[in-house]
Parts: sequence; C-alpha cells; structure tokens
Amino acid sequence: MSYDDVFRLVGQLPDEEPGDGQRWSTWPSVIPTDRGPRPWPDWLVTSSAAFDTELGVVKTGKEADVFLIERAVPGEAGCRLAAKRYRGTDHRDFHRSGAYEEGRRMRSTRDSRAVERKSSYGRQVAAGHWAASEFAALRRAWTTGLPVPYPVQIDGTELLMEFIGSGRTAAPRLAQTRLRGDDLADAFEQVVEILRGFARGGFAHGDLSAYNLLLHEGRVVVIDLPQIVDLIANPLGPDLLHRDVVNVCTWFASRGVDRDAEAVFGDVIAEAW
Repeated sequence: MSYDDVFRLVGQLPDEEPGDGQRWSTWPSVIPTDRGPRPWPDWLVTSSAAFDTELGVVKTGKEADVFLIERAVPGEAGCRLAAKRYRGTDHRDFHRSGAYEEGRRMRSTRDSRAVERKSSYGRQVAAGHWAASEFAALRRAWTTGLPVPYPVQIDGTELLMEFIGSGRTAAPRLAQTRLRGDDLADAFEQVVEILRGFARGGFAHGDLSAYNLLLHEGRVVVIDLPQIVDLIANPLGPDLLHRDVVNVCTWFASRGVDRDAEAVFGDVIAEAW
C-alpha cells in the first residue's frame, strides 16, 4: 500500500490527482523548522489533501522569480501564496553581496569555497543560502510585528509567503503609485516606523527603496529581505541603514514629501542603541 493510499484511507487525501500546473501541497513534506511561526494564520491551508496550483508569474528578477500559487483542497476555499524561487544557475548578482555577508557564515567551508568558485554546486548553494536568509529574516520580522508577508515555508530554493494583493493582482510597489504630497504623508510615516522597527531589532533592510515597499489598502508592506544586515556584527550595518534612509527620503521628496534624511537617520539609529 502506497503513502497516498494510506492517507486516503484516513480521509486526508482526495481520490483525484493533481493536474497540469498542479502538485500536491508541499506543506506536509517540510520539517517544522522550515514552516512559518506559530500560531499559523487562520487563512493558511495546511491540509495534506491540498493541491498547489500555479496561477501565473508575479515578478521576474535577476536572482529569483515570484509566482502566484493557490493552495486548496479541491472543492474548498483556499489561500493564495507568493512562491519566490531563487535560481540555482545562471544568476548574476549573488556574488556582489559581500557587503551583506559580513557576520554571516555558511554551513561548511566546502560550501563557501564552492560559492567563491561559482561552480554549479556553488550556485545552487548560494541560491539556497539566500532563500534561507530571507525566510529567517521574514520569520524574525513577522514575530517582532513588522509589516512583512507571512513566511509560510521554505523548501530548498523555493520560499512560500503570504500573497499581498487582491484576487490575482499583486499590490503595487510605492514606485508604481501616482500618489503625491499629502496623499503620501501617512505612507512616509509608516516607512519610518518600519526603519525604526528594523533598528530596534538590531538590523537594517540593506536595500530599502520604493521598489520593495508595497502599498495595499493603505498599509505599507516591506518585501525582499535576503540581504538584511546585522547592525552590530556587520561593520557596514550603520552605513547600509543610512543608505536605506537616504533612498526612501529622496524618493518621497521627489513626490512632494520633503523630510531631512539626516534627521530621520538620527531618529532611526537611536532605536538601535
């Protein structure tokens, strides 16, 4: 008797099989430490009988692509997830990340050497390393109350997280909105609070801009966290935090929300000490 037969006998799997563009939910196959923090959200589907259905591409990037997935038991309401898949080959920019890697270690010297040599194995290790880094960062940010997508699970180089958007449409990045002036004032205050929250936790985003801040129903959500840096362990941490502040202040100033970046940085960095 197969694994699937056993589960069907206890009513945990349906009789039908995944079709084109579908797979069994990968939730049961990942170990508990590779799942999101408890308590799991009410909207999250954790049933072994669920299918993961590909609904399309959300975003393509240099190092990873993001896909929209619906996880649902056939015939029941499901949940929509963003699947961020880091590339194991043909990536171009993992090696540029030396500034972010200060204070981090890979699991073995063999892996480190392979990444430095940019071998096929090394590229796969790098992809897994960055996926794991982002998953850990999202877990930490979520548990401290920062507005990030809920990290559902990690499976190799695939990171599943809460989909921020409506229906099949992803929430726009701040840079994609047409808001200006007073209409952006509240969003600016939310971004400053995000910066403070990172600093209170002893971290900086490291690459914050209007392109990795989503605006969904008036709420700013920060994404793309693989390069998060420790303000103490990484000697460049304060500089990267300063760059984050300048980047966002410069963008908001271009949209009519003019704030003193140095004053904001002083306010933010004070949270870290």
